[in-house]
Amino acid sequence: MLRRPKPTDSEADLLREQQELLAAGARSSVAVLKRADKRRGDAAAAEAQEQGDQRDVVTIEDLPDELPTLTPAPPKKSRFKQERVHFEDEDPEERLDRHDTHISAVLSRIIERDTSAAPVSLPSITGTAFPKVLHRSVMESEGQEKALRGRKSIFARQIAAQRAKKEDAQSLNGSETRDQSSSSRHVGVSPLDNMETEQPGSVVMDRVGGPVLLTGQGLGIANSAMETMKIHEENQSKLQTMSQSEILEEQRKLLAQLDPRLVEFVRSRKAPRTPGSESASGPVHREDFLNEPLPNSTSPELDHTVKAQESQRDTMEDDEEDENQLQAPITGEELSIKPQKEWLHMDKVEPEKLEWTRDLPAPRKQSTKKAMQARFDFAGTLIPPTKDLPTHLGLHHHGEEPELAGYSLQELFLLSRSQLNQQRNLAVSTLANVLAKARAGEYISSLKGSVLSSLLDAGLLFLLRFSLDDSVEGVMSAAVHALRALLVSSDDEKCLDNAFPWLLGMASFPLLPTAQEDEDDEGLDETIKETAREKEEKKTDHDVARQDVVKGFLKMQGLPRLRYILEVVRPSPRVVLDILEVLIRIARHSAAAATQILACPRLMNTVISEFLPCSWAPATSQAPSSLYGLPVALAMKLLRVLASAGRHACARILNSFGGKELLSRFVVVEPSEMLLETGEALRCSTEALRLFAVAAGYGQACNLYTDLYPVLVKRLQAGNRLCASSESVSFLELDRIEALIVLLTRVTQTAGCHEELQRDLVSAQGTECPPAPPVVWSHVTGLQPTVISSLKGCVRALDSPAQMSSALILLPSYLLYIEAYYSQLCVQSSFQPVQCLQELESLTSDVLLPLISHQAMQNITSSFRSSSMICNPGLSAAGGELVPSLPSLGCSRLKTSSTMAGPSTPLSLPTPLLYLLNTISSIHKGLIKKFSHLILSDSVLSYLRSCIGAKPSVSHMSAWILHHEHHLLYLLLRLAHKLVPVDPEVAKHAALFHQVSLALVSWLLPGSEYLAHELMSVMTFCHSLLPEGVHGETEVAALAEMQLKDRTSPAVGALLRDALQHLPSIRGCYLTHLAHLESSVLSSRDRYLGRTPFVCSHLLPELTGPSLPSDWPFLPLISLYERMGLSAGGEQQVESLPAGSVQSVTHCLQWLLVLESWREQVLTVVPPVAKLARLACVFLCSSDLFLERPVQELTWALFHGLTRPAQLEALDLGSPPPGLASFHDLYSALLAQYEAVSFGDPLFGCFMLLPLQRRYSVTMRLAVFGEHVGMMRFLGVSLQQLPIPLEKFTSPMEDSLPLLRLYFRALVTGALKRNWCPVLYVVAVAHLNAFIFSQDEVAEEKEVARQGLLRKTYFLTDEVLKKHLLLFRLPQKNSELGFSTYEELPPIRARRLESIVETKKKGGER
Repeated sequence: MLRRPKPTDSEADLLREQQELLAAGARSSVAVLKRADKRRGDAAAAEAQEQGDQRDVVTIEDLPDELPTLTPAPPKKSRFKQERVHFEDEDPEERLDRHDTHISAVLSRIIERDTSAAPVSLPSITGTAFPKVLHRSVMESEGQEKALRGRKSIFARQIAAQRAKKEDAQSLNGSETRDQSSSSRHVGVSPLDNMETEQPGSVVMDRVGGPVLLTGQGLGIANSAMETMKIHEENQSKLQTMSQSEILEEQRKLLAQLDPRLVEFVRSRKAPRTPGSESASGPVHREDFLNEPLPNSTSPELDHTVKAQESQRDTMEDDEEDENQLQAPITGEELSIKPQKEWLHMDKVEPEKLEWTRDLPAPRKQSTKKAMQARFDFAGTLIPPTKDLPTHLGLHHHGEEPELAGYSLQELFLLSRSQLNQQRNLAVSTLANVLAKARAGEYISSLKGSVLSSLLDAGLLFLLRFSLDDSVEGVMSAAVHALRALLVSSDDEKCLDNAFPWLLGMASFPLLPTAQEDEDDEGLDETIKETAREKEEKKTDHDVARQDVVKGFLKMQGLPRLRYILEVVRPSPRVVLDILEVLIRIARHSAAAATQILACPRLMNTVISEFLPCSWAPATSQAPSSLYGLPVALAMKLLRVLASAGRHACARILNSFGGKELLSRFVVVEPSEMLLETGEALRCSTEALRLFAVAAGYGQACNLYTDLYPVLVKRLQAGNRLCASSESVSFLELDRIEALIVLLTRVTQTAGCHEELQRDLVSAQGTECPPAPPVVWSHVTGLQPTVISSLKGCVRALDSPAQMSSALILLPSYLLYIEAYYSQLCVQSSFQPVQCLQELESLTSDVLLPLISHQAMQNITSSFRSSSMICNPGLSAAGGELVPSLPSLGCSRLKTSSTMAGPSTPLSLPTPLLYLLNTISSIHKGLIKKFSHLILSDSVLSYLRSCIGAKPSVSHMSAWILHHEHHLLYLLLRLAHKLVPVDPEVAKHAALFHQVSLALVSWLLPGSEYLAHELMSVMTFCHSLLPEGVHGETEVAALAEMQLKDRTSPAVGALLRDALQHLPSIRGCYLTHLAHLESSVLSSRDRYLGRTPFVCSHLLPELTGPSLPSDWPFLPLISLYERMGLSAGGEQQVESLPAGSVQSVTHCLQWLLVLESWREQVLTVVPPVAKLARLACVFLCSSDLFLERPVQELTWALFHGLTRPAQLEALDLGSPPPGLASFHDLYSALLAQYEAVSFGDPLFGCFMLLPLQRRYSVTMRLAVFGEHVGMMRFLGVSLQQLPIPLEKFTSPMEDSLPLLRLYFRALVTGALKRNWCPVLYVVAVAHLNAFIFSQDEVAEEKEVARQGLLRKTYFLTDEVLKKHLLLFRLPQKNSELGFSTYEELPPIRARRLESIVETKKKGGER
């Protein structure tokens, strides 16, 4: 038997097998029949017909006709899916067997398709270049046959529906005529007329030739239009047989059964329908037919319905008119380009595809008050929704509202991710403009919500970071500009630059967001709490950016990308300046951020080498095309801001980055010789001098001063000549002179510390000590005559209107230098007292007194009150949008306002002047009285009075200017304090100065701890500033207290006299409790006194609020409470008090008594509930502290002050005291403490009774009469000892039923007796009497309880208690019982009692 060929056989094997087959003569297993070639024409076809209609069939032997069943059957799964899914432990052989199938699955009978009947169309010969296109109409019949087979596209179904409708309209002309003839026999309104559909009546239906609402598309048959028409005819015939009343009745039934949403949908459909043939030009609407008279419409009810519909339609026409116009299809006449017949496939106009070519309609007038989406133009300007802008501006696009111009924020975000470079560039640039205007506050009055917050929440920072990575330079530049608009405020930078020459002007707060306390670690042990660094590392980029935008940008590796742009991309000048401004803003964020900038690889090297070169070619134009290789002032400013972050950062800039060489280069060269534009050259020179001044503020780079001394002196003399000239001086020139004087001031302060550091270095004996600076006092003594000469010239220039502005700008810097010189001169070994005093007298008579009395100075002082941020907290209100994660100074609102930071600020000149006057008065005591008229001026006194009771708000917007205003206020008070002993006129206002000093202590911000220490050491506890103790006020207070007649509370006058005698001890007590601020005080002192070698940073501490809490007078008491290991509501620990605790508490209570008696206004910032909670620490600190005689006397006096009528009304125990969750928690601790250690003390008892007043929460009264009812056995406060009116406890009537039952139970069981607890006995009797005899309508439960209590009272065996409960009349504090009683029951009460008792008896008899 011959074998079958195998796949491995070669060609020679196949030929050999073929020869064997032929030699054997075996029959082939496949038979091949040939048919006639159809391509040869009709002859061949006829021949094939004669032979029979046989087709070529290929058969295979041994192949079954039916496929065999495979076991198991292969799963019907995706072949591709099976190929993708494999398992590691699967056998490859099994996988091959699974894929192997029977040959029948591949080979079967192969039968040729019969194509004999298929039509063959030959192409016709035409004269055109292309054959005729076969249109869809040619295959119309095939399309109808295939309508029921398979799925068709939406477009194909629409085409088929249009052809079917056209044919139906032609075949139904007879039915139209029949409908028109029958229209006069039926009612003209259909049942769905009230639904505002498009079939208002039979007349309309007749005109349109069939139903409008129903189309028949869902019937699923070929002749759906015919079937729909039959239904329509049946409906018409049915309506003809009905009367109008029946139609209306069916209409009402139909509306009642249908879903209201379906009815609303039907009414809302207003699709146009052309009447008659397709040749009609305009659509026919329902309104067109409603305006025509309907036949047989004689029913009044029907007429009313139609009128109601018309009125409803009229109210909607205004909103829908434009919409209907938009729905009208475009016509051939409206086309901007007419189609030509030569155009391929343009012979038929398709209106829906050409809608985009027509002109946009005018913006619709919105009659709704709902908020609309904001749209902006490319400049970031908000576009009103009703404004019609021309399309050539490029603001219209194919969005959801194409008729409205502008882009929404969502659309800009979408465009920023476009694949087109121009769209990405346009979107990011527009976002940058929107950000700039939002920061300026231009959208506050127009938009709801914050644009900045919305953008940041939407991920703006991530979008900008991704755009920075864009490969297209245009998009990258736009992202840099947007980042600059987000982070940088030019107004803030300008204000900080203007404040640089002020007193401590180079010190600023870090722009850190307010820290948010993490609640996850509350209650955990300190050992298992996560550190701040661990928490920071766990946060995602989104979490970090949500809390702090700058920190989020740093976490996203923004600095390396900016370095890449500067180093590799080398962008245009605008992008370079934007990057430098962004780096400056990041450096102002914190010292850590500045360190990251310095640590970023090659960033600072690129900035210095490219934008601060030591040599450069002159610029060819005023606006060079590239800044690379040219000095840039912003680069020098970046170095200055980085150096302000800390002395180590400054040393790194000077030594590692070549800062000293830069200073030498830019300080020596005159601006006119820098080969730069004049303004840029002046700015570069100014920033170099400021950087030098910052370095000198740390005692660094002073060796450059000795090297550049001739140049600096020459510049100082040139500035003197410049100010003396009559020509106007530019502000850039004045800034440069100011920077030079600030530099000389810092160098002078550094030289003044040389001898001190030299002595410390000798005596250190191996301990760490800063080295002595290379500049000594003799290096700076030659500057003083030149500066004084310049100062005198500025004072003379005040008389010239042309030179006044320049003189007012330079005067503060000269005054600060003079102060620094004389303050350091006094500590030098070469100090000559006589010569110094003579110089000071000459300076005072020639310069200071004329300056004080000058009209310009008086004008400045007169604006203190109106410009003060303390007296006018509203001035610190935000002018732009605020984002908590991106704090700013908010200086945009101050550009034109007359505030302390405005253009004509009153801070710049008075503060240095007062600083110098205080220094001079400390050196020369005899000159102090000459400055009294400055303090006694009406404007200064008015300003100080306005400060009393002020509550300035602290934020980043107000803190930076409040920091400088606090200096002004402190210097005023120090000068006034020196004048009080020597000038009687000034002494008259001593109380005013003392009140302001007390308020200032609680206002001072971080970085001003030294001022707080000085105020508390010198002024706060000063006897001369308390004139009440000298003028007999203590005797007046004693007379006022004579009415108390209580031995336990002695006269306040004696306590005040004793407190005044112990003022030094009280001061020592408070300073001791502030010892934890010692490091902050020393750091602040070094900065304030100009001890430059000891200054660590010019960045102030993080702004967390005032340095001292507002309740600092209670500090010793709170400290002792915390030292005893107590927490709010905790258990009392029985321990002995630390040594000196009684004395400390006594001093604290004495000072509180002084403040409450004479400085009550100062403690108004502390709520009365906070005062009560702080005083409660007297009882919680120890078991016997409150029993000490001085403590108890002072606490009694303070408690009497808290229970005065005005204070008592202001006492709100519902609001939680600061530091506590609620007052009830504190009261629970007091109850436990009273039961444990009170020994029936009346003072402690009064504290326990005060919260039991009727107007406070019932929970505290329930706690006393429920859980702590045993304490009433020794709560023996008499009615005379109670300083609170009894009516506060008994009125109004108690409405808590559980408490009333507790009252009754305590009285009946004997837990509450009159001789044990007289106050609560009166309270319980009063409330029970009022309740049982009340005639008010109450709930059934209370009425039953009321009758039950009355019956129980009547049947009491204790006749005394029964008499008190029944015959109680009114509380009376001075009576023996504490209340008055009736001799017998009033008739109305007697009748009520009798009715209740009789009812009970009758019930018992039954």
